[in-house]
Amino acid sequence: MWGKILGALFGLALLRLPGLFIGLILGHWFDMKMGANLARFRGLFHETADQQGLFMYTTFATMGHIAKATGVVTTAHIQQARHFMQQLGLNETQQQEAQAAFRDGKASNFPLMAQLQTFYQHYGRQNDVIKYFLEIQLGIANANGEMSQQQQILLQQVATQLAISRIELEQLVAAYRAQQRFNQRNTQRPTANAAQDAYKVLGVSNDCNEKELKRAYRKLMAQHHPDKLMAKGVPAAMLDVAKRRTQEIQAAYELLKNRQ
Repeated sequence: MWGKILGALFGLALLRLPGLFIGLILGHWFDMKMGANLARFRGLFHETADQQGLFMYTTFATMGHIAKATGVVTTAHIQQARHFMQQLGLNETQQQEAQAAFRDGKASNFPLMAQLQTFYQHYGRQNDVIKYFLEIQLGIANANGEMSQQQQILLQQVATQLAISRIELEQLVAAYRAQQRFNQRNTQRPTANAAQDAYKVLGVSNDCNEKELKRAYRKLMAQHHPDKLMAKGVPAAMLDVAKRRTQEIQAAYELLKNRQ
């Protein structure tokens, strides 16, 4: 439906009445294509609502588009996508469907912004869900070790389309990178650098007091709590990833709590 509405409005603005009809035709084609793509996920995850099918399809299609931003999808991108599918516990058939969405997103003419607009219509008021979606995309964007300039630009466009500010995105990126470094260190014998990363994971300064630290920890735990995300429409398959994220937040907090 949104394809026809947006197409008609753009057509009317550009070409007046003839543009209105052209926009309706193009919008109808878009709705048909997106509907067919989403139908695969609705059939695949038949126990979920359409909203959850939309989440799954948009997640993997966006991953494909970000991976192709530099012009070439690398082995690291493919491995990251497969690793994420395995984290979700998808079976072989489900992985094939996820791969199909990923391929859709890789196409140069994939209407990413329109797809994200549809996604935002369903999840726009769920800021925690939007940020969770972006955290997933950071995995594919950093698959080669560091984001390319093209991927940074595209990720900012994705965030803007989802009403996430540049500052919020930068905070998510900083927390993601700190979390990656923190996870690679031996937490049994933490170093000063591990503590610095733990502060960034929790989004607080290293001179914060105990109250500020606990407040940041509780906020992140609530934001990533699987039950809360599920209640907001995140598919059940995504919840194990959220659970692991809460464990990572817990580990960062425990390290810092013992240093207070």
